Amino acid sequence: MLAIACPGQGSQTPGFLAPWLELPGVRDHLEQLSDRAGTDLVRHGTTSDEETIKDTAVAQPLIVAAGLVTARLLLTGHTMTAATVVAGHSVGELTASGIAGALTEDDAVAFVRVRANAMAGAAAATPTGMSAVLGGDPEEVAARLADLGLTAANANGGGQVVAAGTLEQLAGLAENPPSKARVIALKVAGAFHTAHMAPAVTALEELRPTLTPADPTATLMSNYDGKPIATGQGNLDSLIAQVSRPVRWDLCMGSMQAMGVTGMVELSPAGTLTGLARRGMRGTATLAVKSPEDLDAARSFIEEHSRTTDPVTAPISEGPQ
Repeated sequence: MLAIACPGQGSQTPGFLAPWLELPGVRDHLEQLSDRAGTDLVRHGTTSDEETIKDTAVAQPLIVAAGLVTARLLLTGHTMTAATVVAGHSVGELTASGIAGALTEDDAVAFVRVRANAMAGAAAATPTGMSAVLGGDPEEVAARLADLGLTAANANGGGQVVAAGTLEQLAGLAENPPSKARVIALKVAGAFHTAHMAPAVTALEELRPTLTPADPTATLMSNYDGKPIATGQGNLDSLIAQVSRPVRWDLCMGSMQAMGVTGMVELSPAGTLTGLARRGMRGTATLAVKSPEDLDAARSFIEEHSRTTDPVTAPISEGPQ
């Protein structure tokens, strides 16, 4: 059984889209997405520097667009059914929604435009940030974050948790980390997937009437609880709410294993999620589509892991609570 994984913010690197633009049709596709995103994705994917593409308002549309471009090249001719699992990490849920048919490409990019700008605005309102906590006893890590008032914003599996909160709270974590754990400050602009992002939820609710969600044709996973989402409206509800609640990628990986996923292919800018899968989904084959040179191998990989057509039934996500 095949899983298609769509990476989130932080996976982008300067110039990563340059080799893709050499392929027929890619520049036109990216320019169309740029018009909808309200930013020059061709420039940001080729010549913009690291500081520019780290900006939330640039990074999120760039990552979603890259995934959509890669998917069109890779998945043409592949029929999306419940036997294909599609999952995205954080903003990658929008890429996944576009691939699975739950949102049109235009709606996915319109959503990420508002999401990115609103999250950047919320981050600017209060000095906040995020730090990775690697290792340590899970209960001790959770207790330490709770003591400091921090949120476990990303549970990525494999002993990796991302803590989010005010800079003062994060400084306290760095000064007194849980035993046998390393704390690494992340280069992000704010405490994403926490209550600090509430203004972004409001902005997305205002966008809602302009969108036309549809029921996904593939098995579309939710970052909320790691379960499939059955309806387009339920997916839209979840996408809006997810901006201010933790990403449970660990639960997504657990569900994919339980459903019988044998292979995960990660769309560009790839590498992060296949790396997590090697630790959190042991025994599952992985392939990261990092450049056009990976396309032929990826097509063969998709064909091989699409031969299993009857996924194990998984509980349906209840969505926002």
